[in-house]
Amino acid sequence: MLLMEETIDPTHLLIFALDGQRYALPLAAVDRVVRAAALTPLPKAPEIVLGVLDLQGEIIPVINLRKRFRLPERPIGCDDQFLVARTAKFPVALAVDSTHEVVRLSPEAVVKPEAIVPGTGHLCGVTRHADGLVLIHDLDTLLFPDEELQIAEALA
Repeated sequence: MLLMEETIDPTHLLIFALDGQRYALPLAAVDRVVRAAALTPLPKAPEIVLGVLDLQGEIIPVINLRKRFRLPERPIGCDDQFLVARTAKFPVALAVDSTHEVVRLSPEAVVKPEAIVPGTGHLCGVTRHADGLVLIHDLDTLLFPDEELQIAEALA
């Protein structure tokens, strides 16, 4: 696996919302944003996987961020979006309420997560935004290793 500093710029971000909170991913990890669509269940996938999406012939697992972030569950609505991104191992779609904007920050505007709370391995930074704090996620650590393995086996 490549180091985050070598591959991803944590200051060029796509901001998205989930349950009223702002989150972000480094823009380099994002392929596109698509409108939520019907999903096909994926047998033997971990419970964080809502199903799979057929996106122009590519089968992509859709990740339930609400479950990962311990937010209240709700069904996916027609106004929701899928944020299609690439991990080091395979593409994923993240079910989000909405996407907001692309921003470019100065490196000083991003606080390393260890400076706030040790052990937040799924974050690559935190920054301030007009609407409050934005948690910048490291897509390659969002899934646990056993979940990655289960998804890879279910897709095979």
